[in-house]
Amino acid sequence: MREEILINAGLREVRAALMVDGILQEFQIERSARRGLLGNIYKGKVMRVLPGMQAAFVEVGLSRTAFLHASDIAVPGAPEDQTQDISKLIREGETLMVQIIKEPLGDKGARLTTFITIPSRFLVLMPGREVLGVSSRIENDDERERLKELAAEVLPEQERLGYILRTAAEGADSAALRADAVFLGKLWASVNERAKSAKPGDLVHEDLPLAVRIVRDMLHPEVERVRVDSEDCLKTMKEFAGQFMPDIEPVMELYTGRRPILDLYGIEDEVQKALERKVELKSGGYLIIDQTEAMTTVDVNTGAFVGRSNPEETAFRTNLEAAVAIARQLRLRNLGGIIILDFIDMAAESHRDQVLAALEKALADDYATTQIAQVSPLGLVEMTRKRTRDSLEHLICEPCPTCRATGYIKTPETVCYEIFREILRQHRQFAEVGELVVLAQDNVVEMLLDEEAGALAELEELTGKTIRLQAQALNAQNEFDVVPV
Repeated sequence: MREEILINAGLREVRAALMVDGILQEFQIERSARRGLLGNIYKGKVMRVLPGMQAAFVEVGLSRTAFLHASDIAVPGAPEDQTQDISKLIREGETLMVQIIKEPLGDKGARLTTFITIPSRFLVLMPGREVLGVSSRIENDDERERLKELAAEVLPEQERLGYILRTAAEGADSAALRADAVFLGKLWASVNERAKSAKPGDLVHEDLPLAVRIVRDMLHPEVERVRVDSEDCLKTMKEFAGQFMPDIEPVMELYTGRRPILDLYGIEDEVQKALERKVELKSGGYLIIDQTEAMTTVDVNTGAFVGRSNPEETAFRTNLEAAVAIARQLRLRNLGGIIILDFIDMAAESHRDQVLAALEKALADDYATTQIAQVSPLGLVEMTRKRTRDSLEHLICEPCPTCRATGYIKTPETVCYEIFREILRQHRQFAEVGELVVLAQDNVVEMLLDEEAGALAELEELTGKTIRLQAQALNAQNEFDVVPV
């Protein structure tokens, strides 16, 4: 499996694409006017405690107050999975150090925690918890045991400091772990010092910019090269790599080609396709992906694929292909929360099991945590994917002002009938007026002059008024006005 990372650093925007065997698997964007908030640490002030919800609203200097649940409040000596009465943990007006674990989404404010975590290349520092863990993605038992023993020897035995060894730590030596621990110790001391003088709502610690996060979180031995189209951006990345991972630095190089870097492999086209509802499959089948505030639904259809044997085999082959495509689309579009997959019905239990296995395998490389349930009695697969940042669609698009984000607009015929009703209203309200002007979009005017010309004539006779039509090219199809003159 050949991995490559392409980074486009513009004037106000950085975009990064992860390619696996020449296929776009992940796409990230960060804009200078809208830096990501995930991982940032703030001095917060409790504005309101809600015992009925076991939650509190905390002011951290954002446009909306953030949300802190009782389960996200660290209590010294208490198990992390034990939720206590929030009214006994915090009070209104209290200040505390909090970290954003979920960015604001839609009308919801950011979600906070007091379980602070600070990542480096190989380690995650967890102040306040004397634990030592190893990432579950490191599956080799011997390697897990080696890392635990190594960490126990080299990590500082400071009171109430815990560590987790990240996936990138696989194969790391004692010197690398010790260097990371020293860096995290100094950083945490600096955060504590800033927090002492910070006022409520102040930012105490900001996570790294996107390009440097790519180096920290995504570079591993399987990545063959990282190509960057900006000298300044590449310099920043190499400085970070030189300090923390000098063995990775040689894979980073400056891209000087004439073509824009994201035109390579057709990335711009792939991003555009990731904004569409319909995803074509090679077999002729397709997916329909609908994203709502509550959940995301994915419908699998055979489309033009008719198979060569029986309907069961056709459904099975389409579902197998769809499982791989769904995993890629979830990652590429950064879809999270509750996700409902409507695969084509399969009678054979063995086929259902194979499709689920294919889905789990395809999701194995996803950085976000996923959970998959069994097929429901209605034939649906329920799953969740951890949502921390905005999806690709929410990041670079906005609700359509014409359809108000419903995905539909009224047909010209429907608008014509609305115009007829409005003409009657205007007739009753302005009985003395002799002429009404209808301002509408071209398609609507054309229908009024053609299919609905008879109805328009009847209205003129009924109201005794002249009805004049005027096309408005700038109107949306469902926008019109009836003006008495």
